[in-house]
Amino acid sequence: MTLKRWDPVREVMAIRNAMDRLVEENQEALNRSRTLRLPLDAYSTENEIVVLASVPGVDPDTVEITIEGETLTIRGEIPHLPENVDPIFNERFHGPFSRTLQLNVPVDVEHIQATFDDGILTLLLPKAEEIRPRVIRVNATHN
Repeated sequence: MTLKRWDPVREVMAIRNAMDRLVEENQEALNRSRTLRLPLDAYSTENEIVVLASVPGVDPDTVEITIEGETLTIRGEIPHLPENVDPIFNERFHGPFSRTLQLNVPVDVEHIQATFDDGILTLLLPKAEEIRPRVIRVNATHN
């Protein structure tokens, strides 16, 4: 019977390598089965709501923006890697994304602007005329 010297470092490294393989093998399946909650920034000015969404690598013609009442929804898909490649790293999210945002104010849907620059989708949503602040001048009457 041959005795082998126990090497705890080698055992830990073997476990770590097995865990890394397990995570890598399941990463692609996880990416396909979920929908990314699109990260965005939104802020309100006196006259409009501004929404900024990061969608790098997405063709702007494939982004769907809908507004129903005071609910804004942005949908699209980040393309997968080509089928005929052997990925070295595959860490970015690939697949569908969606985000629904309650605006809590009515907007003028006829004048919404959407632009796409350097992977940033910018939406300018003008507030409806009836909720915009108005300055009312007081006229003094002299007797």
